[in-house]
Amino acid sequence: MPEPALSDPEKNFLRTLRRGQRIEGTVIEIADFGVTFVDIGGFTAMINIPELSWRRINYPADVVSVGQQVTAEILDVDIERGRVALSLKALQDDPLTELEQQIGSLVSGPVTKIVPIGVFVRVEDRDDGFEGLVPNTELAGNEVEVGDILTVGISLVDVPRRRIGLTLAQAPVDLNAFGDGHV
Repeated sequence: MPEPALSDPEKNFLRTLRRGQRIEGTVIEIADFGVTFVDIGGFTAMINIPELSWRRINYPADVVSVGQQVTAEILDVDIERGRVALSLKALQDDPLTELEQQIGSLVSGPVTKIVPIGVFVRVEDRDDGFEGLVPNTELAGNEVEVGDILTVGISLVDVPRRRIGLTLAQAPVDLNAFGDGHV
């Protein structure tokens, strides 16, 4: 389906926009397929899910709502196709760089997922907190389940690849292994 032709005023407006520029707008629609549409002075720009937040989100409404005023950075202006791509996260500090300062620290968090190569543990005390991988080699046969709280060491924070490596600092205690449930 061809893009609708832009009017001369729309083309002229787009020519005033530059990559990296900050722009204010109003969220006018959150589409079912995850794109947020923003009115930036009579022209509709869009923000894709990965550009809404540094943290993993499931749906744009977790971050923005219709009618909300936002300030975003322009990622791209495509005059031929009549598209402007925006980013909210470009104007925010990446919280993973803060976590990078904690390499070597011990933290406790719940096991959130078990995968063939290990388990993921949330290392921040918040529902959308970052998760890191404890590889099977660190578990050394310890049985863990989703929801178990593990104390782990932060061994790696790879900001560009968005990966956190963890080491097991303390094996989970199975109180039932002691018979009467007392340690």
